[in-house]
Amino acid sequence: MTDLQGVAAPYVGDRASYGSGPLWSHRCTWEDLLIPVSVDAGRASLEVSDGWADRWTATWRYAGDEVTGPVRHLGHAPVADRRPMRGFTWRRDQRHRPGLESLLATGRLHGFESLEEDQLLVALDFAGDLVEVLSQPLCIRFRTRAKWRRHTPDFFVVSRAGVWLIDVRPRPLIEPEDLESFAAAAEVALVCGWHYVVAAQWRPQVRSTLDAMYAKRRPLRDVLGVQPGLLAHAQKGLPFGELALTETYWPVARAHLLHLLWHRRIGVDLSQPLTDRSRVVLGGGAL
Repeated sequence: MTDLQGVAAPYVGDRASYGSGPLWSHRCTWEDLLIPVSVDAGRASLEVSDGWADRWTATWRYAGDEVTGPVRHLGHAPVADRRPMRGFTWRRDQRHRPGLESLLATGRLHGFESLEEDQLLVALDFAGDLVEVLSQPLCIRFRTRAKWRRHTPDFFVVSRAGVWLIDVRPRPLIEPEDLESFAAAAEVALVCGWHYVVAAQWRPQVRSTLDAMYAKRRPLRDVLGVQPGLLAHAQKGLPFGELALTETYWPVARAHLLHLLWHRRIGVDLSQPLTDRSRVVLGGGAL
């Protein structure tokens, strides 16, 4: 038997910024997969005196038209029939990697402008309890102490746990001006009763493990009937490799284990590399 993946590169970030215990895949939220990034440093530059929520504006596309209004009223704007503020284009010499990601939760393709944004969509589909996702959802016009600026957050997410405004930027690429934009988006989200987060860094092992599960996330016919036996043996907390070997057709069983992991019927510790030695526990999700 071989490991599902090699050992990931060592993590060199601030380990105090996230928990040190197990991160069980069948219980986690998508937020649990991120290392938090503070935007407080950008807030000091914002002009947020009395009445700022009436002076700042937001523009979004609704039913084919652009609508602009004070950010104070943004939380009451309808979500249905909104469209991205800009389209997604491809050309040979561009430096970023846009594309379309198919989400099981919505049954549709969703645009992304970089591989980092694509990773966020995958994480949301896995653990986001999704209802709706909109890329490039709105443009915020906000005031700093020096000038007026504009910012378009990357995603608007409606989940069963709440509504999110999300920006995506790798931590090493975040500049002071970005922190201003992120802090402005956070203020707007607060006024609207939404959550806000910057997806800048994932916890160690999360991306590679999600990628392994992602390969088997779509509907998978259990022609050989291996899933009932795998679920029964998962109650014993066996390692991944041993659990697969409980079935005669163990190569098929390995594929079904990844499928069951994605759909939260079973779980593994996402804080560790996914290997044949990873302990598998029984989850509670439904296919």
